[in-house]
Amino acid sequence: MMHQADRYFMRLIQPFLGNKPSEIAKTVVLGVVILSILVLAESLACVFWIFTLSSLGEGYAVMAAVPYIYIIISYGSLLVFYHFKRFDAFTFTQLVMLLVMPFFMQWIIGGFQASSGVAFWAILSPVGALMILGTKQSTPWFVLFGLLAILSWHLNPLFSVHALPIPSDIRDAFFAINMAGVSAILYIVMRYFQSQKAKVLEALAVEKARSEQLLRSILPESVAQRLHESQGTRIADSHDEVTILFADIVNFTQISADMTPTEVVDMLNHVFSRFDQLAAQYGVEKIKTIGDAYMVIAGAPNARADHAKVMADMALAMPALLQEVSTEIGRPLAMRIGINSGAVVAGIIGNTRFSYDLWGDAVNIASRMEHTGLPNEIQVSAATYELLKRDYHLEPRHGVDVKGKGKVSTYLLKGRLEEIRV
Repeated sequence: MMHQADRYFMRLIQPFLGNKPSEIAKTVVLGVVILSILVLAESLACVFWIFTLSSLGEGYAVMAAVPYIYIIISYGSLLVFYHFKRFDAFTFTQLVMLLVMPFFMQWIIGGFQASSGVAFWAILSPVGALMILGTKQSTPWFVLFGLLAILSWHLNPLFSVHALPIPSDIRDAFFAINMAGVSAILYIVMRYFQSQKAKVLEALAVEKARSEQLLRSILPESVAQRLHESQGTRIADSHDEVTILFADIVNFTQISADMTPTEVVDMLNHVFSRFDQLAAQYGVEKIKTIGDAYMVIAGAPNARADHAKVMADMALAMPALLQEVSTEIGRPLAMRIGINSGAVVAGIIGNTRFSYDLWGDAVNIASRMEHTGLPNEIQVSAATYELLKRDYHLEPRHGVDVKGKGKVSTYLLKGRLEEIRV
């Protein structure tokens, strides 16, 4: 039943929503609900006033006419503005009626005492404006309420002179209804407003957590935290001792030639997802994938003394993992892996779709170690060799033509010395 009522309500207010964006539409819905509660509450009070005042005799007909006119104008404007889809005009009309009608009632009945403070109901107007229109736009409504209250206070002796006698029991009932009614409606409206606010805050918290999780999935955690705290400050750090690894699928163009785009993406996702698991296992940072190339770094953004060794261990685990993936997808896959150690500059570039990236000659050499490497081999530079030679078996490879460096000696990483001796 509740879902049916919600659907009926949404169909009812759809003309007010039109093609508004979802966030604006939610605001309109909230305004419609709050305004409906206020109008309905005052309408019920008006019905009570009409029947009570009419029962006192013909001399009280003018008093009874005021709430009657309010009901006619209020619901008449609803039909008019509903037809023309003007929620803003409907809101303005209802706030005016909520503000003015209680004071008119007080004046006609004979002042504050005779009317049992019926003007209390006018406070619903600035309160409604506050929750529907916002803080700034509600100020004029509260000022008008204050001016009307001051005017009523000054003119109260004039109104009380012309007051018609009202039985004390009815006057007391009016006072109880006015006080209890206004208090109850204010509580109900504020409670509803707070419940909606809580839902919005909860949704914002979920979205914030989701965005922070997304940020941490594309940036190292320490960098993401700094970016969150820096509020736009540029992040650029120099790291003197790091090790960079590039890995690239051999003959990727030929392998993917007879594959659909979806199959290509699935294959790369399969391979790189497994490499991501290795990166997490060894505590190194994935920097990015470029086509079929995979890039990771050890020693940045968080320094570590064993950056070369941990990268070597990951590199040694990659060929076996690639063979597992190759068996799983039914396609022969091979990789060239290149490693270099040195100094880099690391930081974030861009304001949108930003990324954590590396710059420096050490990065270029690592890339060229991969380009000039051999299938299913791990080629390391002389700089990395110096860091690994005591614990790993490396075979020299002389006369490798490296762009920008000429003929250099490189090394093929074969494994840990203790494992090979065993």
